[in-house]
Amino acid sequence: MAAPNKGRKAGSQSRPGRALALILIAMVALTGGMFLSGHTTPRLGIDLAGGTSITLRAKSEPGKENAVNETNMNTAVSIIERRVNGLGVSEAEVQTQGRENIIVNIPKGTNEKQAREQVGTTAQLYFRRVLNQALAEGAADPSASPSPGASASGGDKANSSASPSASASASASTSPSAGATTQGRAVPEALKATESPSASASSGDKAGDEAKASETPAPSASESAATSAIEKKFAEVDCTDREERTKVNEGAKPSDTIVACGKDSAGAWNKYILGPSELAGTDVDSASAVISTQTGAWIVQMKFTDKGADKFAKVTGEIAAATPNQFAIVLDGEVQSAPSVSSSIPGGQAEISGSFDQQSAESLANVLSYGALPLSFEEQSVTSVTAALGSEQLHAGLIAGAIGLALVIVYLVVYYRGLSVVALLSLLASAILTYTIMTLLGPGIGFALNLPAVCGAIVAIGITADSFIVYFERIRDEIREGRTLRPAVERAWPRARRTILVSDFVSFLAAAVLFVVTVGKVQGFAFTLGLTTLLDVVVVFLFTKPVMTMLARTKFFSGGHPWSGLDPTRLGAKPPLRRSRRVTAPIDPKEA
Repeated sequence: MAAPNKGRKAGSQSRPGRALALILIAMVALTGGMFLSGHTTPRLGIDLAGGTSITLRAKSEPGKENAVNETNMNTAVSIIERRVNGLGVSEAEVQTQGRENIIVNIPKGTNEKQAREQVGTTAQLYFRRVLNQALAEGAADPSASPSPGASASGGDKANSSASPSASASASASTSPSAGATTQGRAVPEALKATESPSASASSGDKAGDEAKASETPAPSASESAATSAIEKKFAEVDCTDREERTKVNEGAKPSDTIVACGKDSAGAWNKYILGPSELAGTDVDSASAVISTQTGAWIVQMKFTDKGADKFAKVTGEIAAATPNQFAIVLDGEVQSAPSVSSSIPGGQAEISGSFDQQSAESLANVLSYGALPLSFEEQSVTSVTAALGSEQLHAGLIAGAIGLALVIVYLVVYYRGLSVVALLSLLASAILTYTIMTLLGPGIGFALNLPAVCGAIVAIGITADSFIVYFERIRDEIREGRTLRPAVERAWPRARRTILVSDFVSFLAAAVLFVVTVGKVQGFAFTLGLTTLLDVVVVFLFTKPVMTMLARTKFFSGGHPWSGLDPTRLGAKPPLRRSRRVTAPIDPKEA
């Protein structure tokens, strides 16, 4: 039994270079990735680098004057925060101010334009049937760069490609069924078709259509007036004018037929006539942007609630048989997407496919997931803010961190002498890993370093140094028991390892709980503390232990030099255990 055990010990002592090589490769790779990405400094939070502040004011809907209350405002704050962070904007602050205002602070360096669009469009989300569509006047002709229109498909069915007549890019200006003309203006034939289902745009069947129309009851005067008003608004609205397109639906109800604007995949503005709301945002259970396993393109997957699934199946069946066969996803009166439908989609699951890139797919999924708010809001102001703390406060924080680090170094040098070199090298390795990972997480997941996060990194210095001290003290205990350095290093490791893992687990658990139950800046502290705790385990296992194993083979440390920190005499070591064992001899039973 002794030989295998001895072999294992020898093997563990003779291969510390593998662990060192692994962590050195990781440091080189992270450092290289940092320089290749073009980001060599961590992204700073709004309290250190400034950013954009957006003020939203809640509006009371007609007949819902009491809707602006604390419960609905808190719900809106929660949804807006998820929508903003859904864009990868970490460290965003969303909070109420007074009874009817919400303040959204977005750190500098994020996609502020996209975040502002997401935050500013905070009205209810609706699904409406497309009755007509046309290219807005003054918009660039999207037919110059055609792209397939989005389509919806359900469950396990293959994606149905958009038909030319439902294309979001070119159908508005070329499809006769949409009632479009070559000038980009359209007579809303689809709106008329809702009053006369037999209406057709085919010139060959005009006579038959007129005969059928004569048998259809004529609309009332009020219906004709409403239709004329919609047609007039559709013809006159200029979707390229921001103020005009935001006011075109002012005061409209979910049950109204409306005129709305929206951009297609080519970036051109289109105008639509949309029927009454068929589903609301509350009917959507979840949505996500994924890459299709069939086409390799980005798609948006939707899942509806039980009630929403029944509505969606019924509505898509009706829309599939209509012309145009499209439904519009409308947020704040603006069309976010207008996919076509080829058949009824049962089961409560659907896909929206088309000419999406990652950003547009994630943006639409974000709208579908978090679009439904209990209140409507209007944008009161958008201002750029300077750093709340400024460079002086950041400088003071860094000085405090440097003082703390210096005190730790002084303590290690005075008390552990030569062993302090191992601790300092380990701290340096931990610092390199922490810095490079934080820098890469900025463009990667939107991580922003705020002052509480800096505090978390300073606290981590003590946690990391504590792990080294635990190991060093275990080694010293073994030397006090009379063992030489090399076996002391190996025998001390299992005991130190358990203590370090338990201590780091408690720290990481505290950081994880703090991250889950808090928001904003405190999350930055928790995230940094959790990250550095994990890196502490990596450094101790892959750097500190192998370095200690290698130094135990040197004469300076193994010989117990007074400045090594492992001098047996200074530690009050007992006589070597092997000598005490020689005194004891086996007793012959016969002599006893």
